[in-house]
Formats: sequence, structure tokens, C-alpha cells
Amino acid sequence: MSCTPPNAIYAKRFEAVLTHIQANLEGDLSVNTLSEIANFSTFHFHRQFTAYVGVPVARYVQLMRLRRAGQRLAGDDSHSVLDAALDAGFESPEAFSRAFRRAFGMSPSTFRQAPSWQLWNAVFAIPHFSRSIVMQVRIVDFVEVKVVALEHHGAPALLDQTVGRFIDWRKRTGQSPVESSRTFGIPYGNPDTTPAQDFRFAICGEINQPLVPDDEAVRELIIPAGRCAVVRHVGSPHAIGETIYPVYRDWLPGSGEELRDHPLYFEYLSVYPQTPLEQWQTDIYIPLR
Repeated sequence: MSCTPPNAIYAKRFEAVLTHIQANLEGDLSVNTLSEIANFSTFHFHRQFTAYVGVPVARYVQLMRLRRAGQRLAGDDSHSVLDAALDAGFESPEAFSRAFRRAFGMSPSTFRQAPSWQLWNAVFAIPHFSRSIVMQVRIVDFVEVKVVALEHHGAPALLDQTVGRFIDWRKRTGQSPVESSRTFGIPYGNPDTTPAQDFRFAICGEINQPLVPDDEAVRELIIPAGRCAVVRHVGSPHAIGETIYPVYRDWLPGSGEELRDHPLYFEYLSVYPQTPLEQWQTDIYIPLR
């Protein structure tokens, strides 16, 4: 006879459902299919899913489809609105655009041109996400690391161009090889609230030897040692605020911890395009006293 507590069995069933949804966004996500995975009757599944996740199942499925579509539209210029509509399980671009506009208050093409990540994070403020993130916060002692950094100045929407320049520099010089060197990002402000012309972001690669200057405007930088809260974001870095905001809003006030006077920073654990953006893993480090 199993000694597993009933609430653990209950959580395991619904985590299996959420995993299935994420892995099959283009497939059959009907209530009948999902209730079978959860091993609940369809009669009880609606109410139990809503209680566990915080939103009804049909709404959750649609939000997850729109979420992936928005990430792809913002992160891949070759991904058309038609592609996004079909990938998200909509029968037509028109139906997709209507649902996208209802969720975000703008068309998919407008979102692609100027993504509103502040609005994005408000739309995806699903209670289950916040609970899961808070449970997964770790405290670590970060060891100082020397990096070479290329700083982006200007609109967050143009950051990918600076990232591309940094990738080219790494390949050209071999001074911070991707295969053996960690990659970090340091935002010097919140892209949702900082005026576009004032936004700064350093894209960094670990380096073990003194920097050999060349024609690119890179510089040496130290990410200092110290205690940090760490939480992992899974999905496109463009939507990393989905993970950051709950830590500050839900975890920090009750943690007894105080912030250190240093910007948070990211360690990118995946490489694109080998890993699709929706499967990317990024560790978020929040410096603590």
C-alpha cells in the first residue's frame, strides 16, 4: 500500500497534465484527453484544474498557446503570423489575431514590432506559476567570475542585434569560446519601465585570460562574489519577467532577505538555435546581503 500523501498524488497528476499541455500545444488538448491523463472524471476535472492552477483549463490552454506564439513572433523574424496561428492550434490567422488582441489589446504584428513585456507579464500572472517559482528559489554563494562584456544602449527591442555582434566577436576572436565559457546577461534597469533611450544591458562571456583588444567595443568586467537567490526560468528570455516578478512580489517580502546593491543577472544555460527558445533555461541571480 502506498504511503504517498494524497495531496502529493494530486499534485503529481496535475503536474503531468501541465507537462503534457506544454509538450503538445499543437495537438489534442480537449478536456476528455486531459482528464484521462489526470485520471479524473471529466465532471470533476474542470473544477479541480481551476483550483490547482488558478484559471479554467480552456483559458490555460489558450494562454499557453498564445504565450508560445508571442515568444516566437518576438524572437524569430522568419516566423509569420500564419505560422504562429497554425502552431497555436487556431484554424485561421483571423481567429488567432482575435484571440491575441483580446489577451494583449494589440494585434500580433503590432506586438512583434514593439513587444510590451509589462503587459505580457500581467496577462500571464497565473497563480500556479507564482507558487511554483516561489518553491524553487535557492540561496547560493556565487563565486566571482571575470567576463568580457559588450554593452547595449537603447531600445530593448534592438538588444538581439547587440547579442548578434557579441556572438560574432566570440567566434572571430576565440577569447570566450561558447563551448567552454559561461554566458551572462546584466540588465541595468527594468525594460518594462526604463525609457527606451536609457536602457542598458551587458551581454557577457566568461574569460580566463586578459582581454586582447580589437575593433569591437568590449571590456573586462567582474561579476562579484556573494550570496544570491537563484530561480530558473524555462522559456524564451524575452519573457523572463514571468519568473522575475513573482520572486520580488511573493518570495522576497516573506524571506527575511535583503537585496544587495548590485543588478540582478542571468546565466544562459542553453544555446540557440540548437535549443528552441521555448525550451531555453536561464538562471536568474538576485544578489542578497
